[in-house]
Amino acid sequence: MLKKFSILIANYNNGQFFRACYESIITQTFTNWEVIIVDDCSTDDSAALIKDIIQSDSRFKLYENETNKGCGFTKRKCVEYAGGELCGFLDPDDALSPIALEKSVAAYESLPGIVATYSQMTMCDENLVAVKMFSQIKRIYNTPYFFNCPIQISHFFTFRKETYFKTEGINPELKSAVDQDLYLKILEHGNPEFIQENLYLYRLHAKGISQFKSKEGARNHFAKVIYAAMKRRGLTMINAMEIPETYTDADEIFGLLHYQTRPLYRLKNKVKLFLK
Repeated sequence: MLKKFSILIANYNNGQFFRACYESIITQTFTNWEVIIVDDCSTDDSAALIKDIIQSDSRFKLYENETNKGCGFTKRKCVEYAGGELCGFLDPDDALSPIALEKSVAAYESLPGIVATYSQMTMCDENLVAVKMFSQIKRIYNTPYFFNCPIQISHFFTFRKETYFKTEGINPELKSAVDQDLYLKILEHGNPEFIQENLYLYRLHAKGISQFKSKEGARNHFAKVIYAAMKRRGLTMINAMEIPETYTDADEIFGLLHYQTRPLYRLKNKVKLFLK
């Protein structure tokens, strides 16, 4: 039996872009889906715009935070409201390829042991016109020492809801690196399948870039997500270096993982994947 898919959308002040997102959903070749939208107390007319677009379609459900809670809290609520067996986040200013759900669901049906899927992603301009493929995404070798640094997993990431609830869930305090937190927690419970097709259209625009203004702040959040994963996994050493007892700063954490950017390390992982 085909599984129901919950598309999860956390919105904050992106209603002006939602029409394209909506159109990409209703034209999916896989049709057993629902959409859960949680608006994080937008300060513009986003909620009204979204309501107007989805009002005649019962497959879309809109919830609204009473106060602004941030990305981590809002995405966590999205999963809690989801009714499908499979879930995947779609940003309201982005879009899916028409076969995104079909390809993702098919992977779970052919590989029942996987806990997640992820695909290639197309970078687009402000008008959602394709510019280039995001070249960093690739098949990964999943071990307790995988921290998605450098980035190798991104959109379109989908996961089993039952696997999500085996984790502690998305950290509601996070303002950035929320997706990274999700990826690392899910992958601690099994392996993902890489779909080598462009299933996600990522819109680049000034408003999206500015929502978390500090690059240093975003880097610090990602480092904290990685450090939390190290502790969850019971690691004390990485590449003959000791993991600190308490978090100090981002430089220390990323310094522990610098060896993973080296060509020899990446070549070894390619060989392991080939022999797997």
